[in-house]
Amino acid sequence: MTQTPAQNPTLLSAWKGAQSRLKAAGIDSPSIDARLLLEAATGAGRVDILTDPYRIVPQEQIAVLDSMIDRRLKREPVSRILGKKGFWKIMLNVTPDVLSPRPDTEVILDVVTRAFPAHRAFDMIDLGTGSGAILLATLAERAGARGVGTDISTEAIAVARENAANLDLNSRCTFIRTDWAAGFADDSFDLVVSNPPYIPSADIAGLDPEVREHDPHLALDGGPDGLKPYRDLAPEVARILRPEGIFAVEIGHDQGEAVRTLFEQAGFANVKVVKDLGDRDRVVTNGPDPRVEPGPEA
Repeated sequence: MTQTPAQNPTLLSAWKGAQSRLKAAGIDSPSIDARLLLEAATGAGRVDILTDPYRIVPQEQIAVLDSMIDRRLKREPVSRILGKKGFWKIMLNVTPDVLSPRPDTEVILDVVTRAFPAHRAFDMIDLGTGSGAILLATLAERAGARGVGTDISTEAIAVARENAANLDLNSRCTFIRTDWAAGFADDSFDLVVSNPPYIPSADIAGLDPEVREHDPHLALDGGPDGLKPYRDLAPEVARILRPEGIFAVEIGHDQGEAVRTLFEQAGFANVKVVKDLGDRDRVVTNGPDPRVEPGPEA
């Protein structure tokens, strides 16, 4: 019997079906996840889903979507399924070798864009660069910036280099395999940024499966109390940062005072804890607080 058009899957029915499967399994943000996977499976954009909701979706694309939903139901993050993740204003390739960028980390970009006017030239380093997210987002935002990304993972360095090339930013940055800032001269940079591992070792087992099973533990494990990377970083940041330079490091929500103290002990003045949009401690810096201080003139 010939199938009627009403029985054929459409963009709208496929989206709703995928959303229902994810919602029934208790997946966070089922609507957004279903839309992103539908777009990837069909090649449709968000506008297409809104303006042409009854477009027929071929069965082979439905099969691709179903396979993606099956993976999400096993708690594989959407960014891992798609192999890419948006961060700030750029799109990055992500692999199992790098941390999937989080919106919380964008608070560092809020600090940086207020500390460095758009026309200013400056040198920066991203310690533990991973996918290159912080460095590349800064370079994309500030045309006068040049930078270095370091990581102890050869695989992460390869991902960061690929991302830089894809964004046509590779002429303004380089990536080096080294331990934090080892090998760099004193007073080398105007800006030092980092999103180091900061989760206490014993807490990793209790993380959501999306993080515990799919992010590299090298990028998560901050030692017994989660503060070991900051004990290593604070004196190194003080060494490589130029006078009047700015640093900004991401922290866990309950680490603000401890990390601020470590940087004060390393010789920094005017160290502050900056909150994210959820009103949780997120960044320690000697730069401007984007929640209370105006940015520079563009």
